Amino acid sequence: MLDQLKKRARQLKSETFALYLAARDPRTPWYTKLLVASIVAYALSPIDLIPDFIPVIGYVDDLFLLPLGIALAIKLIPSTILEECRMQAHSAFQNGKPVSWIAGAVVAIIWLVLTAFCAMWIFKVLARSP
Repeated sequence: MLDQLKKRARQLKSETFALYLAARDPRTPWYTKLLVASIVAYALSPIDLIPDFIPVIGYVDDLFLLPLGIALAIKLIPSTILEECRMQAHSAFQNGKPVSWIAGAVVAIIWLVLTAFCAMWIFKVLARSP
């Protein structure tokens, strides 16, 4: 069973990279590019928006939201483009795993901004209390 999960995870990663390639293809519609770029940036990001160490909800994005987004993106991309990109992704994964550090930086900035707002809110609450 563990081998099947590992195989499925590799397929999902390859499919995500194929979506990335499809988003860069000029034949892909702009609205699909926007959706696919968002999904792929998050999927390839080394940082999760919801960290996995948070019990239960830490895996919601990985187990439900990301696969749903990928399924929607696959439906929106023309099949000929997707097949070409799948072949390119397969050969790219033969050479190693691609990672989006820019997407990771964006997620890290989001977390820093949220942390700053929380810190300011806590400071204001503590300053008001007697």
